[in-house]
Amino acid sequence: MLLCWVLMPDHLHMLVELGHDEPLDALVRRVKAVTSKEAKSAAGRIDGQTWAPGFHERLMRGGLNLEAVARYIVANPVRAGLVRSCRDYPYWDAIWLDRLVAASAAPTRQVRSPAMG
Repeated sequence: MLLCWVLMPDHLHMLVELGHDEPLDALVRRVKAVTSKEAKSAAGRIDGQTWAPGFHERLMRGGLNLEAVARYIVANPVRAGLVRSCRDYPYWDAIWLDRLVAASAAPTRQVRSPAMG
């Protein structure tokens, strides 16, 4: 399950909860394939590389406040100086969108956060 994401100019951050039937590398391959096809279609091109090979991941175990992790992820455009507020950045979403700014406890889950570039 995709919990949150932010698309930066040169990479993507995602917070995902993995199921038992799909390993993270397969999920990342699928995301890269679909987004690459859509980006190339939107740009009117068919060749060239959209994503760099590989990805980086961080395993997050139970007990973490996932909403706090999501806030950190979606604040990347602010830290990068692209916008003054994450609300001004159009390329992100989170399942907690309505209360992302407010601090509250999140469910305890085992999740991984891949960063693709």
